Amino acid sequence: METTHKFIYFFLLHFLLITVSESRPLSYDTMFKSNLNHSVTAVLVFGDSTVDSGNNNFVPTIFKGNFPPYGIDFPDQQPTGRFTNGRLATDFVASYVGVKEFVPPYLDPSLSIEELMSGVCFASAGTGFDPLTPKISNVIEISKQVEYFREYKKKIEKAIGKERMENHIRRALYIISAGTNDFVVNYFTLPIRRKTFSLPAYERFILHNSLQFLQELFDEGARKMLFATLPPMGCLPIVITLFSKDPILERGCLDHYSSVAREFNSMLEYELNKMNLRLAKQGFKIALNDAYGPLIDMIQGPASAAFDDGNSGCCGTGLLETGILCNPKSFLCPDPSNLFSQEYY
Repeated sequence: METTHKFIYFFLLHFLLITVSESRPLSYDTMFKSNLNHSVTAVLVFGDSTVDSGNNNFVPTIFKGNFPPYGIDFPDQQPTGRFTNGRLATDFVASYVGVKEFVPPYLDPSLSIEELMSGVCFASAGTGFDPLTPKISNVIEISKQVEYFREYKKKIEKAIGKERMENHIRRALYIISAGTNDFVVNYFTLPIRRKTFSLPAYERFILHNSLQFLQELFDEGARKMLFATLPPMGCLPIVITLFSKDPILERGCLDHYSSVAREFNSMLEYELNKMNLRLAKQGFKIALNDAYGPLIDMIQGPASAAFDDGNSGCCGTGLLETGILCNPKSFLCPDPSNLFSQEYY
């Protein structure tokens, strides 16, 4: 993810839409000159491998990224548990708002209270909003991430008192990115959910669970949220490999799977707008981060000219490697910055 600058830009743009006042329009100069560090006390992250900074290191699962070549472009080339070659989008956001350079995993027992207060990640690679999804890979459930957040609040309260803790939590930025595993791994690949849910019904099921999760965060004091949409799933290397008629020669995006993401994202946007209106008087604001548009543009649109390959991973064959299949003995592409799908699948 280190070079997907446009995706990062959209993350930051939507963050600005959360933090600036809606009472009057601000110019870009005014927004960028604002001292956002006074607006945000911490960056708190929930979700899956797109934002997991290493919690799976502390979980008995094979879904880990704490060995080379993961982290090859991280400081000192250290693998941290991030499923990518370098920083995550959430690290960029935390750095941009001035709270810290990298968002550490909450389960790291070495974290100081200062490290905890400026922000942590509760995410777990392989999880999803469907309770069955994390059971497949034995990772942290979304509901457990909320439990960890409650535990986190108690630690902060012990350090600074209840009133200051509540203010700290209210002014934090919450980033949520999950849902892809529910569809790609759970629904499309495995037969269990397809036996009991039609595709539209499963979309509604995931949407319901997503909204329930956001309500739980709100009830715990969260007020500024950034929620990532589903990406163009039909363009993910693993999806092309699993579902293309010829995964070797036909590496184009599969629009059927991307259309599911578009439909779900539309439903999500509608519901989040309703949530904004319903909770606005209580200081709530949630912005939808468009992970679909910028990514499809970089894979199929004008921005794709900047990349040599947008349909293969950068590790091994680029067809299916993820977790332990991408390891120190795997072949790597010479320059990850030339591949859009540079994550080590």
